Formats: sequence, C-alpha cells, structure tokens
Amino acid sequence: MSIFNGNESIGIAVAFTIGLLIPLLLIGMKRTKQRGVPVQVGGETGFAIRNHRSKTLIEVPWEGATTMAALFEQSCKKNAHERCLGTREVISREVVTGGDGRKFEKLHLGEYVWETYEGAFKRASNFASGLVKLGHSADSRAAIFADSRAEWLLAFQGCFRQNITVVTIYASLGEEALIHSLNETQVTTLICDPKQLKKLAAISSSLESIKHIIYFEDDDTTVDSSFDNFTLTSFSEVEKLGKENPAHPRLPSKTDTAVIMYTSGSTGLPKGVMMTHGNIVSTAAAVMTVIPEIGRKDVYLAYLPLAHVFELEAETVMLTAGAAIGYGSALTLTDTSNKIKKGTLGDASALKPTLMAAVPAILDRVRDGVLKKVNEKGGVTKKLFNLGYKRRLSAIEGSLFGAWGLEKTFLDVIVFKKIRSILGGRMRFMLCGGAPLSRDTQRFMNVCLGIPIGQGYGLTETCAGAAFSEADDTTVGRTGPPLPCGYIKLVSWEEGGYLITDKPMPRGEVVVGGHSITLGYFKNEEKTNEVYKVDEKGMRWFYTGDIGQFHPDGCLEIIDRKKDIVKLQHGEYISLGKVEAALASCNYVDSIMVHADPFHSFCVALVVPSQHAIESWAHGAGIEYHDFSDLCKKAEAVREVQQSLLKVAKAAKLDKFESPAKIKLLPDPWTPESGLVTAALKLKREQIKSKFKDDLNKLYQ
Repeated sequence: MSIFNGNESIGIAVAFTIGLLIPLLLIGMKRTKQRGVPVQVGGETGFAIRNHRSKTLIEVPWEGATTMAALFEQSCKKNAHERCLGTREVISREVVTGGDGRKFEKLHLGEYVWETYEGAFKRASNFASGLVKLGHSADSRAAIFADSRAEWLLAFQGCFRQNITVVTIYASLGEEALIHSLNETQVTTLICDPKQLKKLAAISSSLESIKHIIYFEDDDTTVDSSFDNFTLTSFSEVEKLGKENPAHPRLPSKTDTAVIMYTSGSTGLPKGVMMTHGNIVSTAAAVMTVIPEIGRKDVYLAYLPLAHVFELEAETVMLTAGAAIGYGSALTLTDTSNKIKKGTLGDASALKPTLMAAVPAILDRVRDGVLKKVNEKGGVTKKLFNLGYKRRLSAIEGSLFGAWGLEKTFLDVIVFKKIRSILGGRMRFMLCGGAPLSRDTQRFMNVCLGIPIGQGYGLTETCAGAAFSEADDTTVGRTGPPLPCGYIKLVSWEEGGYLITDKPMPRGEVVVGGHSITLGYFKNEEKTNEVYKVDEKGMRWFYTGDIGQFHPDGCLEIIDRKKDIVKLQHGEYISLGKVEAALASCNYVDSIMVHADPFHSFCVALVVPSQHAIESWAHGAGIEYHDFSDLCKKAEAVREVQQSLLKVAKAAKLDKFESPAKIKLLPDPWTPESGLVTAALKLKREQIKSKFKDDLNKLYQ
C-alpha cells in the first residue's frame, strides 16, 4: 500500500502555511454536553441514568413495528426498490502453497450482486412457506449454524413469518457445545452452510430431535449423503417449495421468543439467552437515534458473525433504516486480506461502505498495517505522516493549534486519502463493540479515517442494548450514555471497594433495565434468578457483573469485572479459574495463575514449577544451570513447561485462546506467608498481578 505519491511535501507545506495564517478559532472551549440524565426508577438505589435524547424509553422505530416480522415487512414495503442484500460473485478459487508448505485458498471475487428489499421479502416469505411444506411443525424450533451471509438473514426472517423461534449457534462452536445446544432446545430443523455438514455428520447419532437439515448452496457445494436419519434439502429447494405452496403467515407478538442465542460459555457448556421480538426491535430503534442521518443512502459492510448479538443488532438497524447490506468476511475484507487473490479487490474496496461494525482486533490490524507501511517507507513519507497525524490529533482533542479549514482539506487529500481507501474511502461512521477498544486505536481511526467511532457496551442478556457513545463525543475510553431504550444504574460492590458514593465519580456494578432486557437463560431458572431481578416498581434489571463509573456528563466507563472472567480482544470469554484448574494437573506445575487482557487475543500465565519435576527433566536433557532460579530463566525450561501445558490443555479440551501463549517461570513458591495465596491456598489474584506487573507486561510484548 502506497501512502503517498509524488512530491506531496511541497503541497503539505503550503497547507500548513495557509493553516497558520488563518486566524485561530477557539476550538475545544465548548461547554460540556450533558449526555445522560438522572432519573428516579425505583430499585435498590432509586437512582439511574437515562439518555438525554428521550424522556420516555424508546420501544419501536415507528408505530406498528413491534416485532421483527412486522419491522422487516414494513421496511421492505417502504424501501421496495432499494438495494437490500448484496453478495459477491466468486469467479474462481485456487489453492497456493506457502513457503512453509502450508496450503491457502485464494479467491478471485467479482462485483456485488444485489437483492432488493422487495425481492428479499419475497424470498423470506417463500422460505417460510417452504418450511411448512417440508413438515416443520408450528411449535418446533429451528437453528442456524452457519457463517454470515445473505441467506442467513433470509432464513432468519423467514422463520419469523411462521413465528418460529430461531436458535443461533456460533459456527466455531465445538462438538460438545453444539450437541448440547441442539438437544437442549429440541431443534427439529437445522439450517447450515456446506462446510458444517461434515461436522454434523460426525455427531448425527447424538442429535435427539433433528428431522430436517437445510443447507446453503455454494458454487462448489458437495453434499454428504450419509444423513440417513434426516431429510437433507437445499435452501433454494425450500424456497421453491414455498413459492409453489404458499402458506398463510403465522405472525408473532412482541412478547414471543424470537431468538435463543447461545453464548460461548465462560465455564462449562454455553447458555441460551432468550430474546423476545420486543427486545431486538427496541435496541435497533434506540441505535437509530444515535447514528447521524442513517438511511437509504448508507451501505453497510457485514462480515462479523450473525450468531453474535452485536452483528445481529447492527444488521437489524440497517434493515430498519433501509440501508444496503453487503456481505463479506474477515479474510476477504481488504485488498491484502489472506484469502484475496492478488489483483482482486477486497470487500471494502468493492463495496465502498459508509457504515460498518468492527471488533477491536480488526481495527488494531488496520492500524498496525498502516504503521508498518509508514515505517517501511521512512524518510519524508514518515515525517509527513507523523506531522499530519499530530496536527489532526490536536484538532480532534481541542487544541488551539490543531489542523482545520484548508489545512484539514490538504491533510485529508495528501496524507490520509490512501489510508481511507483501505476501507473503501466512503466510511462516515463506525460501530465498535464486542471488547474494549484501546485509546490509541480509537484515536488512530479518528485521525486517519476522519470518522467518529461509536463505541458500544452491551451483552447478549441486554440484547446488545446498554450504552453507546455519540458521534460528536470526541473522548476515548468511554462507552457513552445509556441507549434511549433503557436505563443504567450502579450498585455498590463493597467487597471490591467500588461504591456509588465514591468521588469524583460514582462507581459500582453496572445494572441495566428497560425494553432490551431479555427473558433469561433457557432451562436455567437458577442462573436467571441470580442475575435478572425485578424491583418494587416492576422494572426488570440485569446485573452485568461489570464494574463501571459514571462521568459527570452521564457517560459510562467500564473499569473492572466482578468475576475472574475476561472477554478477550476477539470477544471470546475466558474463565481464568477453569483454565487454571485444568492446567494445574500438569506435572511441572506447583502453582499457576492465568492472566487475560481484554486488549489482546491470547492469555498468558505465571507458573511456579515443581522444583523436583523440572530439575529431573533438566538432568535428563543435559541442561546446565547454577541454581533453581537460573534454571527457571532457561529458554529450554520455559519451552518444556509450555509444551507440557499445551498437551494438558488439549487433553482438557480447552480452546486455543484458553491455552497460555506465553509463560513466565517463577522460582519462589506462593505461600500464605508471602501474601500471594490464602490460608486455603486460593490465589490472591490482585496481589499476584501487582507483584509481577512487569513480568506480565513483558509477556504481552
């Protein structure tokens, strides 16, 4: 990627000169805007924050759109001839061999082929009728187990035409969790993509209720015919059945369960969160008020998993707005993505989106790629970039000497245009969620893309609806005020030292109430009652377990987590206790503490090795060392313990992200006397983190 072309140094020097000659405006001396407003809503404290935009909670985007089925039908009528769902044509596939002998698939992709809103509604209706003709019973559930694509959303909306509850399952879910999810919900119809058929064939004998499997077709689809106990039908065949045998719709009410969404469980098997139609619609209606001027002219790039509430809500917002949704993937996102054949445009270049949702890992990847190219070019290019970045950053952060006016225009054209072309060149707003976004990356996107980043906070249990930063809020590290579909309050957590009476800002557990609060966990009343509570005024609240603080303007900042459960950069949850319990069985381990940072995609570990075991290995391997402390520093010893931990992790069926990517061997035992463990030898996590802070930081470098 070339950041600059020609002799831009002259042009940018002129721009700076013009910028300095124009009288300075008093940038940044604005009165602080109140974004969240205190309100009495009952409950433990009787005090919560609502969004400043609406005195009453928003429930629907317009009158009558109370369910997903109604919203989709009405939007399709309003926007009948507008582009709705776009899919890229696959021209060819080829397999190339890398320098290390590994094989990679490369795709030659064409332009986007579009379905109009009118066409999408017809296809969803046909699919719904096809389900009836296929024999799907009225009160049975259907599951979607596939990567995101246009047919995913069509099947999803089709199910709602017959008031069928949809079970959503991550395409990356392991066999045990998949079997559990399908059997627990007694799914009778499973909708999947071709690559999942092999996985299903391997577990077919364990599936108790499946009767029908419907698969999406690809250009190279080959179907395994070993499903003797199921009917196997293609998506297009179901559509054809429905077109020839139209069934009268059986529409849901807003209180009906629309989705049972299985989350990647923090411990043990995943939990199914029950969402009503009203839950999903209210969050979409609220987000509509936050994204500036969203509408038919917008084009949205969809590549995140639809089985995750973040992407599901984002696409529901786009359908509500009448925007065009073009499907891509994380592996074909840009011109240099792993699966893109050289010379082929990435999804962003082909689509030229105006809106997209992103998880921090994607934005970090873009930032790192740009900085790598800038550093490689060096010289004038690097100096111009750094100077331009500094000027634009000053403007965004309110400095009197920040770039503005003609200078801003020159900077945009000369310095940042090439960078903005990575995501198509037309991006005007980005939604970010799924994990915390680092301050540096957020600022980098503000400067280089020249757009606001709407950083959201929500959970599956709140249907993604909790807090969302606003387009004109230039601060970093905060998640904004509550969405106008709900309230947020803080409840003191005395054990952790977080109190709502804390100064200068109240702190406590984040508790969310309002229209987006889901019904609870499927067939798990005990866990539901633990975290969903109804106050004396009938308001239903979800206790998140996250610790937050409210800024004076009503914006929320997440600062901690009550439990030892951490969401990694890609959105996976890791239970530190579960992983530690599994790895403790390694014969080299005396004590172990796993550490996870939300700004990284992997975990690390501090290990006190068993002196006898590691010294016995060293003797047999011929490793020379002065003392035990010296042995713990040896790269060979670290490697031996690391490999042993990986074997234990694999035997315990831990996911890859749960296996420590790096470890540090510590020679001194953790004892109650050292203050690092309790009398019962339980880890004092905060004390260990504090004592070995530098070691942990080095493991992430």
